[in-house]
Amino acid sequence: MRALRLAAFRAFYRLPFRWRRRLVRMGSVHYIVGAVTIVRDADAESPGRILLLRQPPGPGWSVPGGLLNRGERPIAGAARELAEETGIRLPIDRLRPATPNAVVHTGGRWVDMVFETEVPADAPLDPDEAEVHEAAWHPLDALPRLTGPTARLLAHYGIGPLKAEDD
Repeated sequence: MRALRLAAFRAFYRLPFRWRRRLVRMGSVHYIVGAVTIVRDADAESPGRILLLRQPPGPGWSVPGGLLNRGERPIAGAARELAEETGIRLPIDRLRPATPNAVVHTGGRWVDMVFETEVPADAPLDPDEAEVHEAAWHPLDALPRLTGPTARLLAHYGIGPLKAEDD
């Protein structure tokens, strides 16, 4: 068995770099990486409100976010997606990493980098009509129907129908 393994590695390292890289990528786990932002109403009294989006194709509500571009920093991607989907343009220093900052979904193949910010509810919203049907503020104690991934993500932060009972 050891001789077979040695022969396989020798053959592998004789291949051109481009082919070796392709073989490694074919055998490696692939991840989808996104960035999302939990946007709280800066002026709301307890229990507070968050900004949610109703997006196609489903009827549930979600937080602003999307996939990162190749080589894009997660915080920059979160700021870009927030601007694209809601019209709220914030410099990246207005976003802060949530705790936990990374949430792994669906069998470990999808990772969201999560950020938080506060914005006054009277900030003008200009949702991208191609991506967003509606953007609205919702009280934390009376959230609308959330998408499954959003409900699971928000539960990590003690928000929504799936949050732990002791929160």
